[in-house]
Amino acid sequence: MLEPAYQADVVVVGAGIAGLAAAHRLTSAGVTTTVLEAAHAVGGRMTTEKVDGFRLDRTGQLLSTAYPELRRALGSDGLALMPFAPGVLLHSEGRHHRAGVPAGARGARGALHAVRALASAPRSAAAPLRPASVTGAPRRLAAVPRARAGAPLGTAVDQARLGAALTRLAGTPVERLLARPELSTARALAVRGLPARTIDGFLRPLLAALLCDPDLTTSSRCADLALRAFACGRLVLPEGGAEALPERLARSLPPGTVRTGVRVTSVATTAVTTAEHGVIRCRAVLVATGARAAGELLPGLRVPDFHPVTVVHHTTDEPPTTGASLLLDADRGGPVAHTTVASHVDPSRAPAGRALVSSTLLGPPPPDVDTAVRIHLSRLYGTPTTRWETLAVHHTPEAVPAMRPPHDLRRPVRLLAGLYVCGDHRDTSTVQGALRSGHRASSAILADLGAGRPMHAAEAPATARAA
Repeated sequence: MLEPAYQADVVVVGAGIAGLAAAHRLTSAGVTTTVLEAAHAVGGRMTTEKVDGFRLDRTGQLLSTAYPELRRALGSDGLALMPFAPGVLLHSEGRHHRAGVPAGARGARGALHAVRALASAPRSAAAPLRPASVTGAPRRLAAVPRARAGAPLGTAVDQARLGAALTRLAGTPVERLLARPELSTARALAVRGLPARTIDGFLRPLLAALLCDPDLTTSSRCADLALRAFACGRLVLPEGGAEALPERLARSLPPGTVRTGVRVTSVATTAVTTAEHGVIRCRAVLVATGARAAGELLPGLRVPDFHPVTVVHHTTDEPPTTGASLLLDADRGGPVAHTTVASHVDPSRAPAGRALVSSTLLGPPPPDVDTAVRIHLSRLYGTPTTRWETLAVHHTPEAVPAMRPPHDLRRPVRLLAGLYVCGDHRDTSTVQGALRSGHRASSAILADLGAGRPMHAAEAPATARAA
């Protein structure tokens, strides 16, 4: 049995970013909180393997500076967010094409000018500035390689229509997006008036990268939120690897709050039972594990399907010349959905003199995954890959919960008084969704315990709603 000193007002089961964010808000409101994690490190799927000076993410989820919950979690002294080059780099028919309209372009004419400026920027152009952190001093980016206009973006008029659509999306309030009719993403794109060439050549590979769903079966509302974040902000990687975000959240909690290596075997409204320490009594329990583990602890909780993700890491002393770009395969000509020279985005991920190339595969991996990936990367980067060294192949079968329509982006986090659940499976299956669900769950707990600010009506679903 744990000593009485270890008992708390709230026990959080799981030290992923949803549970850690909820714990941070609870402790900030004066609620004593204990976080129990079965693994020996925090982070859940946001973990980073360290091999010979390289930092290798397991799932490679992309973050955006436009995630409001990310800004809230990081605060004013947040960890460094290392941005990709503006937009994305598309590979189509053996050529590279830069796509993506910078935030701030207004209307079709401004969008067209922005796209043309990106496409015609010379290699010697002055490197743009990027922040060292959310509020830190600016740094210089490596110059972005020249990219060509045209396919797969379509004509100049098609590019202008795309830019105007992204600009309108960036200015649309979230609540209006959530009120739109819900379709699958593929169906919604087909009925919105954009040219098929633009959809297949740009939006499909981009959304596949953002949603980890190559078939675009995701709810159109989730896709709209992902595109809005892309249009409003910049895609980024946390400096030091994906684990930097959960580790920072854990460090911000009072000492002793997080206890790793503790397996929870059952939960109730006022206690959890652990394999190592018996029963821990509390006033409320928040289950913040992945969807599968949550379903095992909470019988009757709906467990979604999942999108499998495989990340392959290579190193070379002769890196490709794509700079800090996110490179997408518009032709879908191989297993790699997107790839990047991660050490160009975040130099801390590789030792000096070496480059780290991280590539993401969606869906079941091919039988000889490394050979298939090398062949595909050789085409995507236009350089031989036979001498590249394979550092790791990480396959996660249940990497990302599926969000097929109908999908409730605000699934209840309060199951009973004293029993709550959060995670990306309760919101959108992104870092923003995980953090948002932790925010909603902590609001529900604070309201029920009579501590902190009461929830808004949208944050307090009725107990009778289906779990």
